[in-house]
Amino acid sequence: MFLSRSLKALCLTASVSVAALAGATHAAEPFTYKDMLMLDRLSGLQVDSSGTYAVFQVRATDMEKNKGVTSLWIKDLSAPATAERKLAISEGGASNPQWSADGKTLYFVSSRSGSDQVWKTEATGATATQVTSLALDVQAYQPTPDGKGVVVALAVFPECKGAEIDCTVTKQAEAKAQKSTGVVYTKLFVRHWDTWADGTRNHLFYVPFGGAAVSLTDGVDGDVPSKPFGDEAEFTVSPDSQTVYYSVRIAGKTEPWSTNFDLYSVPVTGGEATNLTEANLAWDTSPRLSLDGKTLAYKAMKRPGFEADRFDIFLRDLKTGKVTAVAGDWDRSVDDLKWAKDGKSLLVTAGDVGLERLFRIDIKSGKVMALSKDGHIDAFAETGGSFVYLKSAMNSPSQLYAANSKAMFIDMGARNLTGLNPVLKERAFGDYEQFNFKGWNGETVHGYVVKPANYEEGKTYPVAFLIHGGPQGSFGDSWSYRWNPQSYAGEGFAVVMIDFHGSTGYGQAFTDSISQHWGDRPLEDLQKGWAFALGQYKFLDGDRACALGASYGGYMVNWIAGQWKEPWKCLVEHDGIFDTRTMAEETEELWFSEWENGGMPYGNMAKMDEFNPALHAHKWSVPQLVIHSDKDYRVVPGQGIATFTALQRQGIESAFLRFPDENHWVLKPQNSMKWHATVFDWLKAHTAEDAK
Repeated sequence: MFLSRSLKALCLTASVSVAALAGATHAAEPFTYKDMLMLDRLSGLQVDSSGTYAVFQVRATDMEKNKGVTSLWIKDLSAPATAERKLAISEGGASNPQWSADGKTLYFVSSRSGSDQVWKTEATGATATQVTSLALDVQAYQPTPDGKGVVVALAVFPECKGAEIDCTVTKQAEAKAQKSTGVVYTKLFVRHWDTWADGTRNHLFYVPFGGAAVSLTDGVDGDVPSKPFGDEAEFTVSPDSQTVYYSVRIAGKTEPWSTNFDLYSVPVTGGEATNLTEANLAWDTSPRLSLDGKTLAYKAMKRPGFEADRFDIFLRDLKTGKVTAVAGDWDRSVDDLKWAKDGKSLLVTAGDVGLERLFRIDIKSGKVMALSKDGHIDAFAETGGSFVYLKSAMNSPSQLYAANSKAMFIDMGARNLTGLNPVLKERAFGDYEQFNFKGWNGETVHGYVVKPANYEEGKTYPVAFLIHGGPQGSFGDSWSYRWNPQSYAGEGFAVVMIDFHGSTGYGQAFTDSISQHWGDRPLEDLQKGWAFALGQYKFLDGDRACALGASYGGYMVNWIAGQWKEPWKCLVEHDGIFDTRTMAEETEELWFSEWENGGMPYGNMAKMDEFNPALHAHKWSVPQLVIHSDKDYRVVPGQGIATFTALQRQGIESAFLRFPDENHWVLKPQNSMKWHATVFDWLKAHTAEDAK
């Protein structure tokens, strides 16, 4: 059976022949990674309370200055034919837009005054007024519904109780004046993601307009929002502006191996906080108040120490304290969560068989209804029964849409509201299709195949076999600026991607199945998926194929180098693991390594070595490109150097691309350009006809 998806339509069928993929040769130029890097990137969708204006963030690329430039754009939803426009206040720098509750004021963050502070403007965006003038950068914020102030997050020293802001500024000045650079640590984290610990914590403050900041998390040994990627989704203000709800993990000495986030409530005027989820030792987050302020909806996991557990939905009656589960038997993990305007249902996004779909969940019955059909819903807002949303797909970056029909799904007959990125209409993309096959344990596994841009019937093409990271992740029908299959299609490659056991969106048991099985179950899926694709899609040239992956995908590249090297003319490993033993002690978020390997490495080395690529490096022979970055503290640079050393010492053709200023991802425009150019040069050198 197949689940096929082309550029123009999604068709669910019992079977799809290879001929269904055939199409006429495109006259347009192929879409390439150079096009991709210069696209405007839409995010941060916010719609005012009346449903009249949609504001979103656009990140443009300044290749000359080697950075992204962010601006705010507005769309008049009442005049969809009128083009969106860039707000004038963007010239001074603007990001993270949020509307006031009455829809008359637009808040945003800008550094135009010398530090990141909250500013405001009107819908016209003509003038900007500074709202906060704090001695520290604003990390995140939310306006209070009564319009009298904002709740902000600042990085402060938690030991500075009672005077967190002033004390933090003083301590930072004293540290800067020190001539010694030595730092003493007495607990982990010593570093996290791409920064070394400096002792500060993200704390919440209420800043009344015209008044002094009030600490809401005074002395708390934890981050609100969490580091490194937490944001406003982790705290909220009640509709009456009297209470703030937030999620935090109390650090202590267990932070690197704990996933125990709890939800707290605290008066907006400060004071003692109340732990609302103390009984759950796993992850509680995303507090969302009902419109009447009586019920708190939130997401929660059940298993402590497992970051990829299913996020279920719970409701807490704030008067009685009673907690009930919503749609507890729905086997999907919730991502975004909002109350619907009817107050009787919740709107959520969740991964679902290679898609990121929007769902409505009836609170009383628990009935789940899919509202979107395909692609990846990146953000959404309900407007009077309809929806405005950002959606991406494998053939399109995120774009702004409005549902304008009574169709079964919001994305059937929806209207694209923006004219940004006109180059997309001028380029040829590769048609793509989802397929499935029987993988490990005879269970159904899904994958995607992408045809080269300007595909010609009857020809065969070299193949890029992409392996996703996580490992609890998914390529899916979505857009990426790092591992984008269309950038390979634009360079003349066909692409095959397998959502092996461990991938998300296929039920929690499927996700769970990879833990302590990194090297057997997913490898079997990759092998069977590759064999299936070769048998089904005759345009794939199995004699001209390379395997590529990052993070867990990089681990798998190193693993297959010693276990399944026969099909591959070359390998590309980005931020991959060479030695599972040293990885367990050098990485920062220990809960991940310990859960995936059955506990601490000490006394558990046999388990750590079960799928250890280092123990099989003597069997390597395939040419391999290794990529790593100095500021990657998730998979440390030593793992990449060790991989390259093993290759070089054994005389295997290899190259090492190092980025001294990047983390687990390659983000700077010029570095990304270098990354893609190096990777494609490597692939082409080893998959050319004469190399065959």
